[in-house]
Amino acid sequence: MTNDDQKQRMAQLEEKLAAARKAQEPKPRADEHYSMANMAWRMVIELVAGLAIGFGIGYGVDLLFGTLPIFMVLFVLLGLAAGVKTMLRSAQEIQDKKLADEAEKNAQDRD
Repeated sequence: MTNDDQKQRMAQLEEKLAAARKAQEPKPRADEHYSMANMAWRMVIELVAGLAIGFGIGYGVDLLFGTLPIFMVLFVLLGLAAGVKTMLRSAQEIQDKKLADEAEKNAQDRD
């Protein structure tokens, strides 16, 4: 076999492999519009969980020491701060993923 025949056969093989890979790619999900709603609910739950945990700890400490509103308010505010911090971290994670997807799409469009 000559070098040109090998190159031609290799190019044909690569075309067949590309077509097979494209056929095997997963189809885009039809419920993609729900994913942002899921992320929003995730962030709401993180915020409420921080508040609830702060309330529980504060109320428990207040019952233990007999100072009902002081520690409850303090730990609710700390729980709020923790919930907001977690919520912002989730938003940053979503943003990073979206930027990476856009960069990948732009790279594929250039090729």
